[in-house]
Amino acid sequence: MIYTPLKMRPCFKDYLWGGTRLRNEFGKNNAPKKIAESWELACLPDGASTVESGRYRGLDIAALACEDRSAFWGSDCQGEQFPLLVKLIDANQCLSIQVHPSDITALPEQGETGKAEMWYIVDCEPQAYLYLGFSQKISPDEFLQRARDGTICDVLNRVPVSRGDVFYILPGTIHAIGAGILIAEIQQSSNTTFRIYDYQRRDHFGHLRPLHLERAAQVLSYTPIVPKECKANNAVYFPEFQMHEMFSCRHFRAYRLDVQNSVTMNCDGRSFQHVLCVEGSGNIYAKGEEHALSRGDSYFLPAALGEYQIRGTCRVLLSRV
Repeated sequence: MIYTPLKMRPCFKDYLWGGTRLRNEFGKNNAPKKIAESWELACLPDGASTVESGRYRGLDIAALACEDRSAFWGSDCQGEQFPLLVKLIDANQCLSIQVHPSDITALPEQGETGKAEMWYIVDCEPQAYLYLGFSQKISPDEFLQRARDGTICDVLNRVPVSRGDVFYILPGTIHAIGAGILIAEIQQSSNTTFRIYDYQRRDHFGHLRPLHLERAAQVLSYTPIVPKECKANNAVYFPEFQMHEMFSCRHFRAYRLDVQNSVTMNCDGRSFQHVLCVEGSGNIYAKGEEHALSRGDSYFLPAALGEYQIRGTCRVLLSRV
């Protein structure tokens, strides 16, 4: 069987803090008017991306595994659950202050899963910022009081951001994306979030969104941190492309490819790869076929694909396990 790059159709989320940039600037024309999140690579009960066209049109990642798990997912994907979730996030307003559990602190019997994630700042407005970690030592009792009276942000690190910045959000770290930021998020395949503070906002029905203070208090790390941008551990520079390793952990590896002409890559059978174009345009060339690649396009590359090329002038984020 010949395996080819599969263009993905994302799953959209229209949370109240979303905006219009993903639709207007990233080609999500089949989306709702307001998009908060575009789940580019997802295989969860809450949402799944599907193959856009061709032989596997309409199939999600789980269905591809039923066709040939080793060929599509790869030999390194040993668990029953697909391991990766990749999103584009348009924070038109500030997101809630929140925290995620780790694999250790999650409660599987309640449907919780660990959630480690990485943020790549695709674009942002001047003076945009995010919250990351406590800025001072805080007790669980003080945390609960501040979460309830709305002063929790006073004890958080407020971190200015610029385009191209990368941050790793360790499970247990309190955090939030600020307004005016567009982010690519690469993470464990989990939608477990404990909301701590939501600025007293109400949903479309006039209801305050629920908070999860008891569980948040149980999984939080109360130790203050000095937030740092992740710097590329490894980088290679050639006239036709540059490749930067943005972040690597036991859950995933993420790279930034800046292509000026072309780059040759390889899926070696161990893991699928996912390509998300965040700037420019070009194409993916594999098995004698060309697949158009524009800003906002997302491709699932089967583990058995073998050698492929990315051609054009573009910046892509490549992730794998």
